[in-house]
Amino acid sequence: MVQAVRKEPVGVLKISTTGRYLPRAVNLCCCMRLVVAGGTKVLKQLDEIRERAQTAVALAVNLEELESLRVRFLGRKGEITQILRQMASLPPDERPPVGRRANEIKEELDRALSARSEALLGQTLLAKFEREKLDVTLPGRPVRIGHRHPLSVVQEEIEAIFLGLGYSIVEGPEVELDYYNFEALNLPKDHPARDMQDTFFISDDVLLRTHTSPVQVRTLERMAPKLPVKIIAPGKVYRRDDDATHSPMFQQVEGLAVDKNIRLSDLKGVLLTFAQEMFGLETRIRLRPSYFPFTEPSAEVDISCVMCGGEGCRVCKDTGWLEILGAGMVHPRVLAVSGYDPERCRGFAFGMGIERVAMLKYGIGDLRMFYDNDLRFLEQF
Repeated sequence: MVQAVRKEPVGVLKISTTGRYLPRAVNLCCCMRLVVAGGTKVLKQLDEIRERAQTAVALAVNLEELESLRVRFLGRKGEITQILRQMASLPPDERPPVGRRANEIKEELDRALSARSEALLGQTLLAKFEREKLDVTLPGRPVRIGHRHPLSVVQEEIEAIFLGLGYSIVEGPEVELDYYNFEALNLPKDHPARDMQDTFFISDDVLLRTHTSPVQVRTLERMAPKLPVKIIAPGKVYRRDDDATHSPMFQQVEGLAVDKNIRLSDLKGVLLTFAQEMFGLETRIRLRPSYFPFTEPSAEVDISCVMCGGEGCRVCKDTGWLEILGAGMVHPRVLAVSGYDPERCRGFAFGMGIERVAMLKYGIGDLRMFYDNDLRFLEQF
């Protein structure tokens, strides 16, 4: 606190805190007014900035100019921020009024900027409507709802059936090694059975897979020697075929089950359950002897004709049966290569084309219709 001492020569005034003598004409009130003048100057500067900013915002002609004004006055290096940095030089009791005034001006400018931005946006849209002659009273165009592809529908139905039987869904690479696609499946190089799966080679040992059986081998290697193994492997496969019933790229689902004491009758029971769930409870199946290098014994699996119920018609060529998939007991060599003991466990495998199942289910005569992208066809599903 500043105290005046009266016992001093006439004409001077001593301030006890510093021992400094001031002329009598300069009293304490004058000193305080000098300090107050510093705060007043800052307030005056803020008011000047406010007036300039309000005028500039009102005259802004586009949103880009408005954004530059916001940065100029309210940004981190803006004019108001620069003024606020001078508050450190003010006495503590003068800072609150300056801070309050600065905040009031910032809020006022924020409101002005928002209002002007909305006005300019409205003017922009109105000018666009006039320029493009848009009639905003017209009703909107209806949104066309898409349709699920029939192959996706059938694949999900197949997966749901086998999930209900306790199988897991496993996927693998479409670009595969020759070892997993052929050799690990008892198809060594120069094996004549490779001609049935003529495929697209990327290099001597890399190719586009011809079936999803490589996923089975990879799964067995990963799980060996754990039991049981029950999986299905859906996915795209590639072969050099192109006609009404074959495509260079098509969808396939293969299944595998490995455990102790698995028999051929277990395979037949699983396939019968699948056929009846997919095509109806009246569906029957039959197994015909066949040959696949990776199964022994092997079989082609037929279902009773879905068109005539097995009575014989043009679709089934009067046989009453339609071929649907191939299956068999896993070859002991495939089990051994994958890390399982053929003397300790056995398994069965099967594979089917999703397009084939869809063609039988929906009565489609040409496989290529699935890939023509004809909306007249796809919108039926």
